[in-house]
Amino acid sequence: MLGSRQRELFSIQALQICDAFLVFVAFWLADKLRPILRPLFGMGEANELGLNEISWLLYIAVPFTPLVLEKFGFYQNILRKTVPELLSQMLRCFVVIGVAVAVMVVFFKMPPSSRLVLAVGFGLTAVLLLIRSLIVRQKLKNSAREGSGLKERVIITGTSLDIEKLLKAMPHTVTDYWEVVDKFNLDSQDFEELEGLLVDNSVQRVIIASGDTAFRQISRAVELCEKQGIEVWVSAGFIRTQVSRPMFDNLGGKPMLVLRTTPELSWALLFKSAMDRVGACIFILLTSPIWLFAMIGIRLASPGASVFFRQERAGKYGKSFKMWKFRTMVVDAEAKLAQVKEDMGNEMSGPVFKLENDPRVFPFARLLRKWSIDEFPQMLNVISGDMSLVGPRPLPVYEVAEFEKSEHRRRLSVKPGITCTWQAGGRNMITEWEDWVKMDLEYIDNWSLWIDMKLLIMTIPAVLFGRGAK
Repeated sequence: MLGSRQRELFSIQALQICDAFLVFVAFWLADKLRPILRPLFGMGEANELGLNEISWLLYIAVPFTPLVLEKFGFYQNILRKTVPELLSQMLRCFVVIGVAVAVMVVFFKMPPSSRLVLAVGFGLTAVLLLIRSLIVRQKLKNSAREGSGLKERVIITGTSLDIEKLLKAMPHTVTDYWEVVDKFNLDSQDFEELEGLLVDNSVQRVIIASGDTAFRQISRAVELCEKQGIEVWVSAGFIRTQVSRPMFDNLGGKPMLVLRTTPELSWALLFKSAMDRVGACIFILLTSPIWLFAMIGIRLASPGASVFFRQERAGKYGKSFKMWKFRTMVVDAEAKLAQVKEDMGNEMSGPVFKLENDPRVFPFARLLRKWSIDEFPQMLNVISGDMSLVGPRPLPVYEVAEFEKSEHRRRLSVKPGITCTWQAGGRNMITEWEDWVKMDLEYIDNWSLWIDMKLLIMTIPAVLFGRGAK
């Protein structure tokens, strides 16, 4: 909100604490107004309980109302936000909180007296939050007009073109809180002039638009600001990325600019890893009778070879591993692959081979494939850490070697999985390799635990109804 992510988070958290207090005050007032309001609704006299009856529900309303408001953008772009926008965001928040509270009301069979406090409490909450928002917005506008120090005094440096590009790319939610003291050209202006500007204008921050500016000039500007203890922000415009997310880290005591296209190490990733192994173990225990059925069926239908099939697949970053499956093809299936391709073609474009009526599949195995039972042993790969429950499907090493574009290898930048967008959405609907890759990359770029959960849930009907199994 004030020009940098750290300041924005601090400001949002301060407003959330204030709003949480206002929510509590609203319900407290609702309880005090209860004796006055009850006769209006024909409820008779109030007892002594009221708010005490629903005090535990405040543990939902007080902390979660500000968090849900943040989710709907309530604390963003305060200076330019209109009253209808504020009301719309509050209404959506109250719908979410209201549904949760309504479930509690019905489940715990709360009396009408408590329901009245709830209804009035939410109404007062809306009024108090709207008043608080209008007061903060007006204060920000007044401070901006009066130059009272709310706006941050900044100097933007770089070439004239880089400076204009930076300002054009910056949203109003950032520039509204800037007082641009000067646009300093590092190529044509003298550094003594920059030093004078820093001193005379009590500059708080220098922003360097570094697109075409020489590193030597940037270094001199940084040193100059460093001596005066002034914060410097250097845009990474000299590195033009399409999907990489830039961030800074430390390596051997040296600052490093890191460009990462995959999710950063986090508690969410650690939870995903734990969920993979626990989920795989539970799945194996619950489906063990099906494993036994599959093993007996394979042994009877296609004797002379193991019930399991292990194949070299490309894992994370292309490192190969042995992937487990129930064997669904004749013993010499891989030797016959070239002939099958020549005789029957390929239903999937690109390096991947897919064929609905593959003649190498023996009859009983078609049942296993229809219900994806042949994939069950991959849970062993999940437990060993080679695979995840959700992730791009691991391809045979020889298919990966045939990738025509280096961008295709980006699907190897995360751990492969048993299911992903392609499997969950119905596999027979996709016949273009590029579409498959696009779906995998969208998963990687937007990964979250919620997406993993959603794909796991979507996979269940896809498997139960045998959609797209080949």
